[in-house]
Amino acid sequence: MQHYHSFYIVDGRSAYCPFLLLKAPPLFIVLSMILRPKSFPRHYPTLPGAPSTVALAPVPAWLRRAVPDAKSLASKDIEDVALAAGAAIGALDQVVRREEKWAGVWRQRLALTAAAVTARQAGRVEDESALRDAVLLTRPGDFLSVGPAGSMLLAWRRLAARPAEELLTLKNLAVVLKEFGYGPDDEVVSDLADDLRQFAAGAGMVAMLTGPLMATDRYGFGRSVGAWFADTLLAQCLGWAYAVPLLGAEALLGISARPRRSVASSVATRIESDLERAKSLLAAQARAALRAIDLSAELGRRADRLLAVAPKLRAKGSALVVNRLLSNDALVASEEIAGISDRGLRRLFDRLVELGAVRELSGRATFRIYGL
Repeated sequence: MQHYHSFYIVDGRSAYCPFLLLKAPPLFIVLSMILRPKSFPRHYPTLPGAPSTVALAPVPAWLRRAVPDAKSLASKDIEDVALAAGAAIGALDQVVRREEKWAGVWRQRLALTAAAVTARQAGRVEDESALRDAVLLTRPGDFLSVGPAGSMLLAWRRLAARPAEELLTLKNLAVVLKEFGYGPDDEVVSDLADDLRQFAAGAGMVAMLTGPLMATDRYGFGRSVGAWFADTLLAQCLGWAYAVPLLGAEALLGISARPRRSVASSVATRIESDLERAKSLLAAQARAALRAIDLSAELGRRADRLLAVAPKLRAKGSALVVNRLLSNDALVASEEIAGISDRGLRRLFDRLVELGAVRELSGRATFRIYGL
């Protein structure tokens, strides 16, 4: 018979978050060594004018090998998958706690990827470029015209931009569900909020992964909504100021490759199915964490290039433009920025492209969009 044990990841501020594992003692020792809390400062000082980042250590090769893909998952034990997931989240936690100047664009870029997958799961045809256009080319405040897929992007951007502690309020939950295309009544929203609070209060990591997806299935919402909630609970558990969109990019989230069982299946079969679901979700979270780390390294290099050329910019308002590029997925050439005209902004973007600091992302001659 399998037994559950708990170990803890410390968020750096003496708050604890339980992760449940099977047959824990050997893994407990190993994972505690990997994720042992360190006395890193929450903010990393940089010299004036210096790039904002120090070189991030690459993900260890053993961790990449340990994180299973969909094909290799069936041959992995849940203990091994849980070990890899804990190590991947621990590595991601170090990236989050650096609070780099480019963290905003990093989270927004992850939100865009999650929204594209969400739209595809809903039968929509919009890709990342179309979703970006839907939101950025809409008049400020006219969010009703972004369309259903654009609303999904707004939901994931909300996850990335709002403080994590505000994400599960009744008001915010109602707005998020509407952005995902649902219109539940107040009672459903209240019951859902109660369920999520229970998952967050003392539940283990497996429960925080499987619980939101089971809850969304019960209320008739899609798995993408469950992924949104699971990402929120992870951020609150680890004490992150802002959530990182992770699970939304997993197209086969929580779906086992095993055939569906009959209702009359035995209790043992049901437990096995629950373990398979937990293993699938842990693997998905580990893969998502590694993708987020890889993207952070890529955007960190691009941000360093932008910060390096920033002192060469003489245009009025250029400092504000640089800050917005570091905080947002992309900007349109007609962005309203105090102190700079539309023509001046276009010339500044052209200069930044010439210097290799930003990219033009639309590929169009008009309605151009720029970003890292």
